[in-house]
Amino acid sequence: MWKREESPRPPQPVVPPTAPPPPVVHQSTTPRVEPLQPVQPVQQEKAIVNIGKSVIIKGELSGSEDLTIEGQVEGKIELRQNVLTIGPNAKIKAQVLARAVVVEGSVQGNIAASEKIEIRDKGSVEGDLSSPRVAIADGAHFRGSIDMQQAKGSEKHEVKPAVAAPTPAPAQPTAVPAPVSVAR
Repeated sequence: MWKREESPRPPQPVVPPTAPPPPVVHQSTTPRVEPLQPVQPVQQEKAIVNIGKSVIIKGELSGSEDLTIEGQVEGKIELRQNVLTIGPNAKIKAQVLARAVVVEGSVQGNIAASEKIEIRDKGSVEGDLSSPRVAIADGAHFRGSIDMQQAKGSEKHEVKPAVAAPTPAPAQPTAVPAPVSVAR
C-alpha cells in the first residue's frame, strides 16, 4: 500500500585492490637444504588390457596383466597369474592358461585355470576344461570334458577333524563253563 521511497545513496568510489608488497629476498652464499621426505611406495594399479574387435593375433600371447579379448587369437594364450576375459565378439582358437577365465565369446581349444573357469550364457567352448571351479551358465554351449581336480602346487592344506579310533572295550572276564564231572 504505502511505498516508502528510499533516498538515493551517493555512489561509493571504486578502489582497486592493492597488491601485497613483493617479498624481500636475501641471497646467501650457502644453499638451503630441506630435509628429505621418505619416499612412499607407488601403488601399482591392476591394469586391464583390451584387444579390440578388429585385432587378429596369430602366435603366442603372454603377459602379466588382466586381459580382455574382443578380436581373434590363434595359437596360445598364457596369463598364469591373471584373469582372461573373452568378450562376446571374440573368436579364439588357442590353448588357454590363466588364473581365471571368463568366456562370453567363442573358444576352440583347451582351457586350464588355476582358480576358475566361467562360461557365460552366450559363451561357447569346444575343448577340455581343467580348473578346481567351473561354472557354465544356462544357455552356454560346451562340448568337451571337465577336470575339476585341485591344481598341483596350489593345494590347500585342510585340517581334517581327528576321528577317534574306536577303543577296544576293556577285557571282561568271560564266564567259561567249568568242566562238569558226572558221578556214575
